[in-house]
Order: sequence, then structure tokens, then C-alpha cells
Amino acid sequence: MMNLPPNLDDYTRIEQAIHYLRDHQLHQPSLDELSQHLQLSPTHLQKLFRRWAGYSPKRFLQFLTIEHAKHLLASEPVLSTSFSSGLSGGGRLHDLFVNVEAVTPGEYRRRGAGLTIQYGFHPSPFGECLLAVTERGICWLAFVCDHSPEAVLTELRHRFPLAHVQEQPTCTQPYLAQIFPTDSDTRQPKLTLFLNGTNFQLQVWQALLRIPSGYLTSYGALATAIGHPTASRAVGAAVGANPISFLIPCHRVLRSDGNAHQYAWGVTRKQAMLGWEAAQRFGEGE
Repeated sequence: MMNLPPNLDDYTRIEQAIHYLRDHQLHQPSLDELSQHLQLSPTHLQKLFRRWAGYSPKRFLQFLTIEHAKHLLASEPVLSTSFSSGLSGGGRLHDLFVNVEAVTPGEYRRRGAGLTIQYGFHPSPFGECLLAVTERGICWLAFVCDHSPEAVLTELRHRFPLAHVQEQPTCTQPYLAQIFPTDSDTRQPKLTLFLNGTNFQLQVWQALLRIPSGYLTSYGALATAIGHPTASRAVGAAVGANPISFLIPCHRVLRSDGNAHQYAWGVTRKQAMLGWEAAQRFGEGE
């Protein structure tokens, strides 16, 4: 588990390491090879990985393999139980007891009119993110890609075009501390997600919340879980429209062949999240 709050430089190096491991996973690069590529000492790299997620680059490489993804995807009985019981399973994230509150049909049509949204840019275990909240809960969590904070902020304004949007990082920081706590033994208050979407999107997002941390599912299985077994394509579109990344874990959905496929914030970041969660659930801290 993460013992120190990560910084942006940490994640940048982790991302570079993941790129290299993914591109050379058939070769199974050693710690020395990876360290040389990153121009870090093996000791420094090992400490960096352990500070970030509590496990080694070698262990992470195991979680990148398609075989591991297929193993997780084969765990449909676990997911089926989770879906049918309304539980989201164990793990650090869902120990936070995430609640969901959706906009009403009237509010959806008003496109954010009368709503005040406070936002802030913050470091996270997966790079810089934009977190936005209303008095009714978290409404947006997105990651900065390609060094373009403006693009992420534009997306927030596009989703709530008539809302009053103001930068207030001191207001959003406490929420971030709950999402990515540095002390996993500390109980946190409940988090409420304020969701703005169609009825179908809300169905998909709520189903995503019931996937246990450290497990994966496919688009087809997700479609079946919400009672629309032939709607895999529509489910994929709803997954892609997820407004609250990581908390609504769209990164846990893969193609049926086990490939990471696309992710709004980059496939490398998706693999980082999957490896981070899988190692915490199945890893041994190697």
C-alpha cells in the first residue's frame, strides 16, 4: 500500500516504466534493464515502485500480462455475485462507502443552470487530476493528459455548460484526501457522487461501481449485468462517457480478449490503475 503521498514526478517515471515493460513484456526485462532505460539506479527504482504501490516492477510486469487479465476475466461468478447483491466488494476504494445521487430529469435538461461547481487541480497516484464538486457531491474527476489542464477544464464546462464554475482547490483537496488516502487503516466519511447522465448511462455507471477492486470484466458481461445482453456497443459508449474516473472504475472493463483497449486518459494510465489494484488484492509485496 502507498505509504507516502506520490507526486507528479513519481507518476511520470512510473508511466515511463510501464511503457517500457508493456513494450518489452515478452522479453521480461530485468530490474537492471529497466533502471538503465529510466536512468535510475535499481535501488531507487525499486523504492519508487514500492512507495507508489507497495510492490516491485517484476511483480507489476506479471499484472500486465494478457494471461493475468484473462484469469481475472474468468472470475465471472465473483462479479455475478457482486452485481446481484448490489455490493462493490472489498479493497481500499470501496471501503469509502461511495454513494450515488443522480440529477433529476429536469436538472439534466437544465444543463447545470443554477449549479455552483468548485474545482481544483491536484497530484494523485496516477498523475495530475482535475476534481470538481458541488454541494451535493463529486461531479467530475479527470486526469490531465499531454500537459493540457485547459482541455480537461473545457470538458467539465462542456458537461455543465450553464453552471457557475469556479476554481477553489482548498475546497476540493479534502475530497482528494478521501479518494486517495495515505493511511489505509483510517476510516473515511462517505463520498457522494453527483452524476449527470441519461438513465442508461446511470445504469452502466452504477454497475461499474459494483465491480470489486482488483477484478476485471468485459463489455459483454457488463451489458448482461444491466439486463441488455446485446447492447455491448452502447455500454462501451456509456463507459467512455464516465465523468468520475477511478471512483467509477471504468478502467476495470477490458475487451473479451483481455486487452486494455482504449481509455480516455491513456492506456498506460489504465494499466497503471489495473496493476496497482491487482497487486494490492493478489500481490504479495514482492
